[in-house]
Amino acid sequence: MSAFVRISGPPNGNFLIGYPGISATMPRIEGKVEIRPSAGITAPVNVSLVTISLMRKETIHPQADSVTKKRLAPPRKEVTDIVGKEMLLFRCPAGREHEEVISMDLPFVLFIPFGRGGRDSSRRVPPASLQLPSRTAETTYEMVVTVQQGQTEQKKYPFPVPMARYDTLSTFGMYNRPESAERVSDHLVTLAISLPRWSYGPLDPVSVYVKLSPNQDWMGKARKVTISKITIGIDEEIIYNHEGDEPQRKVKTLTKKTESIGIRLPHSGYLTNLGLVFPAKDPRDSDGILPRSKPQFPMYAVSGFTTTASLYKIEYYLTVRAHLTSARDITIRQPIVVCPLDHAGCKEEMEAIEQAARDAAHVNPDNPMLPLPSIVRPSDPNALSHLGCAIVGNQKKPLID
Repeated sequence: MSAFVRISGPPNGNFLIGYPGISATMPRIEGKVEIRPSAGITAPVNVSLVTISLMRKETIHPQADSVTKKRLAPPRKEVTDIVGKEMLLFRCPAGREHEEVISMDLPFVLFIPFGRGGRDSSRRVPPASLQLPSRTAETTYEMVVTVQQGQTEQKKYPFPVPMARYDTLSTFGMYNRPESAERVSDHLVTLAISLPRWSYGPLDPVSVYVKLSPNQDWMGKARKVTISKITIGIDEEIIYNHEGDEPQRKVKTLTKKTESIGIRLPHSGYLTNLGLVFPAKDPRDSDGILPRSKPQFPMYAVSGFTTTASLYKIEYYLTVRAHLTSARDITIRQPIVVCPLDHAGCKEEMEAIEQAARDAAHVNPDNPMLPLPSIVRPSDPNALSHLGCAIVGNQKKPLID
């Protein structure tokens, strides 16, 4: 008899507990695998083996967004990996081919790698679920339940689960320390920039301090330099197949702002503060309707964020360019971190993250204290009542409490 399989999470909660990317919250997936007869309602199911694992699937097709290159490009590249370890939930006793079961509830907890120590891929924190426009790059996760029924082949039952990462939140202190960089042009002019913070989300304000200083040893020539304009912009760089032989880079400017200046470089230097708003993609269509969200992705929008997967890597840069006359232009490309949540959203998560860390302090990953499995066999008393049935006379009828 074929089996009906489903996974149910904790009451009034999500499968995913904790915050992936933050080891103190001990991120994990909790729930139970439920196995019932799929046909005939009360006919017992033969079960030999039940396992569960978390699988990550990545695909890239860099030319998918190009109409001309799409047909000539190589096919979509795909890789599937197991995250963490596969968990054995049930195995029938030795010497028996299968166990006859009326109903089966098997609690489980799958720990998501915290990223502590070791370069081994099984220790790395898994990248967040993501789907870029035209599916040029995609990462999805599935809980896969494997059920073996006697001599018949194993059947796999996939259940999508969205995965997010929380180690890039702009409210963390490490992103709120100023970052600075400088470049020199023709030994005459020095461009220096300073970022008060360097993690941003959709619609967050981006502020940068810019200073142009003349070389005091070459003041005769430096005095002739004119600052015509300063441009700041945010670039998204996607590197496909970044660990392979032929990585492909695609750079796109998300937003750009130019400030005209047109003055001679002062003896004391030129100081200004420039700003722009980090762009956000509107997930609504032309009629203002939100599309139905997909179960394997945590957000409607398909905008990118800073992430590193096996087949692709997405990085962001703040580019500042000083356009000069009588000297070469100077460009600084400063790496920044982009978070899927805006600053207000990050603030809202902080209290919940602290609570999750307090809760995780009581969890032992070597012995997570799971509830006992519930297995009902045909020979058990009141076995049919677990399926909502009862025998009245010689007939099976729905059980009404």
